[in-house]
Amino acid sequence: MMSGVFAAERLLFTPATPDTDAIRTIFAFPNEYSVGITSLGYQVVWASLAMRSDLEVSRLFTDTHEPLLRSPELVGFSLSWELDYVNILNLLELLEIPNRASARDDNHPLVFGGGPVLTANPEPFADFFDVILLGDGENLLSNFIDAYKEVRTATRQAQLRRLAQVPGIYIPSLYQVEYHAPDGSIQSILPVDAEIPAVIEKQTYRGNTLSASTVVTEKAAWENIYMVEVVRSCPEMCRFCLASYLTLPFRTASLESSLIPAIDRGLAVTNRLGLLGASVTQHPEFETLLDYLSQPKYDDVRLSIASVRTNTVTVQLAQTLAKRDTRSLTIAVESGSERLRQIINKKLTNEEIIQAAINAKAGGLSNLKLYGMVGVPGEEPEDLEATVAMMRSLKKAAPGLRLTFGCSTFVPKAHTPFQWFGVNRDAEKRLKGLEKQLRREGIEFRPESYNWSAIQALISRGDRRLSHLLELTRHYGDSLGSYRRAFKELRGQLPALDSYIHASWSLEQVLPWNHLQGPLPVATLQKHLADATAHFREASACLT
Repeated sequence: MMSGVFAAERLLFTPATPDTDAIRTIFAFPNEYSVGITSLGYQVVWASLAMRSDLEVSRLFTDTHEPLLRSPELVGFSLSWELDYVNILNLLELLEIPNRASARDDNHPLVFGGGPVLTANPEPFADFFDVILLGDGENLLSNFIDAYKEVRTATRQAQLRRLAQVPGIYIPSLYQVEYHAPDGSIQSILPVDAEIPAVIEKQTYRGNTLSASTVVTEKAAWENIYMVEVVRSCPEMCRFCLASYLTLPFRTASLESSLIPAIDRGLAVTNRLGLLGASVTQHPEFETLLDYLSQPKYDDVRLSIASVRTNTVTVQLAQTLAKRDTRSLTIAVESGSERLRQIINKKLTNEEIIQAAINAKAGGLSNLKLYGMVGVPGEEPEDLEATVAMMRSLKKAAPGLRLTFGCSTFVPKAHTPFQWFGVNRDAEKRLKGLEKQLRREGIEFRPESYNWSAIQALISRGDRRLSHLLELTRHYGDSLGSYRRAFKELRGQLPALDSYIHASWSLEQVLPWNHLQGPLPVATLQKHLADATAHFREASACLT
């Protein structure tokens, strides 16, 4: 299955020559090559492993792989999308490794995983992994390999107990989950004995040199793109937002020592540049960076930029993007309702949104994409009407600018203040109503599938009992109906589907991720929650 895709790669690092006794490692991305190689996280981790002479690494994707090492000691997965779990199980079977960690013995490799999905809430997948790395990989990865080397010849159990002592390394098998009943809520999550840490803390890298692509290839989903991480996390802290809360604090790459050298390195091999980050334009030296990219020597560069904060859309930004072959800009507004934006802590006015559209048009852009959300806790029908009115105002203020409104359903995420809320039961109806009204205004509407949002909520709030469900749905398909069918089969062995997706949870409830410490303590999340619910119309909608 070795293919020509690897021959098309241009590497921006030098792989080490493995030592004779190097640790044989397979590093997998549970999707096709074109998707995996476009993941900056996967690229960076692979390069970090490949630059070590004490490791020999081969890569594995669902459609291709490098020559696979026989009898690997470590098999790793980078998980960026929840439903890719199906491919993890398929790839484990390809490698003849039991899906469940409990079925593996000293003859099997240690299966480790990391990435945003596992850092947020690894519990639905916990039974499939021996080792889970929580948080930023910069230091965690080398700490993991170094600790493994100390116990390389020990028994599997001794290896896992040693690795459990490394900050940020979670060994699911060393934690016991008790339930009030087989289909009841969680009673406790405790380590198996006093030597195992009671809480595992997500690791945060605090340096000012952030990630950049380690490989450029025409076979990537974004052809020949070179990606540079400009910022990490987001200072806005919208109450539902995993990208902000899970990755705090907000960090910016140094312009002189990180961004400019990285950009120069990349533009030596390609002319397509992607600036990544949840809030790129909030880099304190963003305008200087734009000036740098406006030099004549970069005239042929195609520039792509991640979603930008609305009130940072200047005419200069629009002009730079238009000149660099980008015709479109994306801003997240969430709603046209001022009250709803207060609930979610979106510090933005309708005037600023209208000004962003005017500036985008004045700078020469032809398309403005706005992201919104329905079913946000505290939302009332009139909030949706406010969104339609705002889009109408935008159309009037910037005639000729093509407007697209992308809309998702609120999904509760672990480690955010809205983790206790369920998915709004009226969300699907509201999505359809918004679509009808906006299409009537001649505005393109792109909804994210409601059913996919429901599945996402199930997995993002799931506990370990879901692993049995995931093994069933894997064969039934990824529709919501498949999940309903699997829940029926497992009735009595886990709570009802509804209690994962729609139910709001009490503040006293033991959450599936109680033993995993995110950047902020629960007390702070609850304070932010109280700030939000103070703006609710119905006091009864608040949690207790």
